[in-house]
Amino acid sequence: MEDDHVSTAYRIGDYEFSSREVRDLLVAWAALGLAFTIFFPGGGPNVLALGAGIVVLLGVSLLTAGVAFLLHELAHKVVAVNYGQIAEFRADYNMLFLAVMSALLGFIFAAPGAVHHRGYLNEREHGHIAIAGPVMNLVLAAVFLPVYLGGIGLNLGLLVLLGQLGIIVNLFLAAFNLVPFGPLDGKTVIAWSKPVWGGTFLLSAVLTYIAWTTLDISII
Repeated sequence: MEDDHVSTAYRIGDYEFSSREVRDLLVAWAALGLAFTIFFPGGGPNVLALGAGIVVLLGVSLLTAGVAFLLHELAHKVVAVNYGQIAEFRADYNMLFLAVMSALLGFIFAAPGAVHHRGYLNEREHGHIAIAGPVMNLVLAAVFLPVYLGGIGLNLGLLVLLGQLGIIVNLFLAAFNLVPFGPLDGKTVIAWSKPVWGGTFLLSAVLTYIAWTTLDISII
């Protein structure tokens, strides 16, 4: 990680953010919001058919997929800093471009970047940092559940859509990031504790399947 962390642009409590980190977080948030706006209806041609509804869907995407990503990465940072690490998010601009391009084709591959940290850590601390992101997504899925139920109760389609996508995206991100492959969180978690990894991954995968098969999503 570069040394621009010493140039603190913002501070929230004990957490420092450099100007580059803030820029990378905002760019990744916007790029993923755009990518999911294209992906949710099924790709480029379908999103164009939405007309003015694109603006509404963009807002929903930023509040669901965008926030899911943003808080996932910030969870990694918070836990790393609490373990005495120097930690900053770095966007991968090539992967952000790929996310938008893949969405145009009707699927999405989203690996927007990562929180890089340095300092001594033991295996348990590495595991805690890694699992913090997926756990945050599970918490967010629970937060979006009353939004969904409230939308049904009030008969507000937009609120229902916000809740549906918030639940599905967060559950999927939790399960996907726990896959023990490559740079994903699962590889670090399983190295720390197989029971914790197994229980969290199974919960995330089962809930993702249930949400995907039972929530009747209707894009505006």
